[in-house]
Amino acid sequence: MTKAKDRGAAALPLNTIIDGDCIAVMQSLPEASVDLIFADPPYNLQLRGDLHRPDNSRVDAVDDAWDKFASFADYDHFTRQWLAAARRLLKPNGAIWVIGSYHNVFRMGAELQNQGFWILNDVVWRKSNPMPNFKGKRLTNAHETLIWASRDEASKYTFNYEALKALNEGIQMRSDWVLPICTGHERIKDAAGDKAHPTQKPESLLHRVILGTTNAGDVVLDPFFGTGTTGAVAKMLGRDFIGIEREAAYRAVAEKRIANIRKFDRDALAVSTSKRAEPRVAFGVLVERGMLRPGEILTSYNGKRAAKVRADGTLVASDVAGSIHQVGAHLEGAPSCNGWTYWHFKRDGKQVPIDLLRQQIRTELGEAH
Repeated sequence: MTKAKDRGAAALPLNTIIDGDCIAVMQSLPEASVDLIFADPPYNLQLRGDLHRPDNSRVDAVDDAWDKFASFADYDHFTRQWLAAARRLLKPNGAIWVIGSYHNVFRMGAELQNQGFWILNDVVWRKSNPMPNFKGKRLTNAHETLIWASRDEASKYTFNYEALKALNEGIQMRSDWVLPICTGHERIKDAAGDKAHPTQKPESLLHRVILGTTNAGDVVLDPFFGTGTTGAVAKMLGRDFIGIEREAAYRAVAEKRIANIRKFDRDALAVSTSKRAEPRVAFGVLVERGMLRPGEILTSYNGKRAAKVRADGTLVASDVAGSIHQVGAHLEGAPSCNGWTYWHFKRDGKQVPIDLLRQQIRTELGEAH
């Protein structure tokens, strides 16, 4: 079942695979209506003849008509057109991911910059199980490159840093991702037992992209939808998707695939967030709400310093007055201080950090939202 969100006079066809040319379809959709675009365009591999393994069996390579362009000039023209249509669709704080091989990714990168996108990172997807170089005349091509860019330099793009860090066992997520290509049960086959799509991307790759750079309820558009990996992962993660695909065989596979996907429950969709992403709460709010009273004494985490709460949400000590951060820094002779973890108040005979009160307010704000 599809749903639509109103965007002015037009409605956005959410959770739908649209039949048609990606440029024309994108031009028909409402402007500034999409949060993220993931694009896996034709690579323009320029293959000349069949590729065979050492045992003379034929390699199922990308030789489809949609990957063939008469010249680099034709490919560049195509890239300019679809990127312009994509940029028009992005919200002011939206972003795009493009993926390619050495055949096309550098041309896409230059055009992204030409059109005003702001490149944030490039990511090397290092394939843990790449196809060998059968002729032995070049290095084994064991990676593809993704480019992540915001719509504008000033865009406040989404980046769930803590979620990706948690996904990476508590270590910062790096820009080199070691992930396998689609094999086994994940590789979708057609009725003849052949690959349904030659460049099907693994769900693990899209999981990182969508988890890290969108929020639940965001709209993710894929203009080269293929067999629907973007839509499948978006549905699992509670995002809405729009797919564009002109090949009927790919659409049929994608529709069947996505229909069998179960969306994660609400608790499973929650991701780790940084404190900076949480609602801002001023210390004065605690005083306004009576959680701390004017004249109440706060002590430092080690019990060696003390300051009095004032009615305007500042603190005063023997020789200094100011914010919870300023007073703490002065008393410690330090250049800075996180007053939320430094200052404690007494409840039921125990010293409790004032940050606990801030978290209570943040929880209330989150529930109200």
